Amino acid sequence: MIGFITSSPLWLQTLLILVLPTGIAMLGPLVVRRFVALDQLSTNNEVAGFKFATVGVLYAVLLAFSIIVVWEKFNDAEATVQREAAAAATIYHLAPSLGPSQADAARQALTAYLRSVVADEWPAMAQGGASPTTRQALGGIYTALLGAQVAAHNGDVAVEAEIFNQLNQLTQARRTRLLAAEGDVPGPLWIVLFGGAVVTIAFTFFFGTRNLRAQTLMTGLLTLLIFSELLIAVALDRPFTGGIRESPEAIVRVLSDFTSSP
Repeated sequence: MIGFITSSPLWLQTLLILVLPTGIAMLGPLVVRRFVALDQLSTNNEVAGFKFATVGVLYAVLLAFSIIVVWEKFNDAEATVQREAAAAATIYHLAPSLGPSQADAARQALTAYLRSVVADEWPAMAQGGASPTTRQALGGIYTALLGAQVAAHNGDVAVEAEIFNQLNQLTQARRTRLLAAEGDVPGPLWIVLFGGAVVTIAFTFFFGTRNLRAQTLMTGLLTLLIFSELLIAVALDRPFTGGIRESPEAIVRVLSDFTSSP
């Protein structure tokens, strides 16, 4: 269920995580008041207030920590895509040091890889997986560069070493990108986060206020606040899958530079 929600479009996440729970929570005080008298609820306001403050603080710390984690991972995913694109651009511009024919082979393999990343692997990551076509294209870069290294006898050794260093960075960036597509928050933590939200909001049902409409409104606003933060955590958990996802714009820009380069 959690996997379905984290990979859903943003509008569906908003409906399931924000709108629906808020509507249900606002019915809570009305239901409780039908079975428990106001006088009975009012006698527990002071004790319930202390307990609610403790539960609220504990849950707020856990929720804030989770949001910080997914936000940092989301930013890291963006940096990973940019690092992959930068490594590809560096290899492309250093390739002429290998010789004309070898440089053409390396550039063609690199272009094929980037095109496969955009066309094949991005949709695959949206499903939480990787593309075999892109993996083969990456192997094609290694084949082209290793063949160029064998064929070149008078090349610049330092430049060749930098080319393979950039290829290693490109490979590591792809591996990190694929891991990020799987999400960062484990399933048990999602259960604690949503369960804690339910417990925190349910506490408000058992306060006794004379103005039932005001209590219902306060419960709705609290639910809206808590679940809007949960929505942020869910939407950002899978940077290439969820409601808010990274785009391959950095890769596309590098491909555009390739086509305009001599």
